[in-house]
Amino acid sequence: MQTEDPARRSAIMRAVKSRDTSPERAVRALLRGFAPYYRLHRKDVPGNPDIAYVGRKLAIFVHGCFWHGHDCARGARAPKANADYWRAKIARNRARDAAHAERLAALGWRALVVWECELKDRAALERKLRAFVA
Repeated sequence: MQTEDPARRSAIMRAVKSRDTSPERAVRALLRGFAPYYRLHRKDVPGNPDIAYVGRKLAIFVHGCFWHGHDCARGARAPKANADYWRAKIARNRARDAAHAERLAALGWRALVVWECELKDRAALERKLRAFVA
């Protein structure tokens, strides 16, 4: 197995986007068909949701399975290099996500998390999104 240069790995990780990712764009494309008029990355809403219907108090978060510690195959994959750092980082992300969900609920918002792996079954994801925004 080839070991990777830490500087190269660091550059790769810095290049990972936090908004307008492929999964987020795919979810927005589905929503445009039946529930347009959403707002993106509202900083005035707790958690800065990827997609928000402000008047209806609906927030949609599109989470990467690795970054947010999903229990699917991709989310369960743990890096071998700097493993302690990554375990702590993902645990902090999960705690932050839970705090945002509690804050939104306290303000009367409903939140939905769409996991990156759910994009594999677009029909099921569309049904989930339709039920949420209905």
